[in-house]
Amino acid sequence: VLPGLPQRLGPALVSAEPPARAFAAAAKTTKKSSRKTKQEESKKKAVVKRRPLLSKPVDDVYLTWFYERPSYEVEEAVAMLKKFQELDFTYPKQYVYINVTLDMALQKKKKVEPFSSTVLLPYRFTDETNRVLVFTENEQEAEIARENGAAVVGGVELIKWILEDEIQVDSYVAVPAIMPKLIPLRNKLKRKYPSTKRNSLGHDIPKMLQFFREGLEYMVQDERLIKTRIARV
Repeated sequence: VLPGLPQRLGPALVSAEPPARAFAAAAKTTKKSSRKTKQEESKKKAVVKRRPLLSKPVDDVYLTWFYERPSYEVEEAVAMLKKFQELDFTYPKQYVYINVTLDMALQKKKKVEPFSSTVLLPYRFTDETNRVLVFTENEQEAEIARENGAAVVGGVELIKWILEDEIQVDSYVAVPAIMPKLIPLRNKLKRKYPSTKRNSLGHDIPKMLQFFREGLEYMVQDERLIKTRIARV
């Protein structure tokens, strides 16, 4: 239609075509960028957590991550356990366990090391008692220990039998006078070695025997979890 139009458009059309290498480089960058975006999207998807719903479930069959886990007061929880025991015919003397999650962090940048300890519960729920050994060389103290239920009573003569595993008990208590002679047992007994921190070293033998015969020993598992039995249904 217009004279000389092909001659005017020709050079422009030729120069508008980019070289083949530029296309290849652009394709590579687009592929890399697409991979990065896909990886970032996958990471974002992995981090996303399910939020619990605010409303309560209609029945007791539901997806747990949609609803908050219910919590109950002690009285209500015990009543529920007794009710369930009647419904599913659980053994009446079934143990009741407690899970305690501890905060093992200190003010400084340190963690509390896992530990074990003994607690004397206000109400005993089992007739079983722990076997306790009493170290003493005083005959009067030995007689008091026997009267208060000590499984084994003796002095340095017991060291050899303990090292050879001839004597095995749950706990060891001692009077201060015999402690210098019990040093060979330190590596053998480890945390059960008598000490004032564990209330297993002192002069009040009846009190120590009651504590370790009737006490409940617990330990920290998985760095900060205590799981131990505290009662019967």
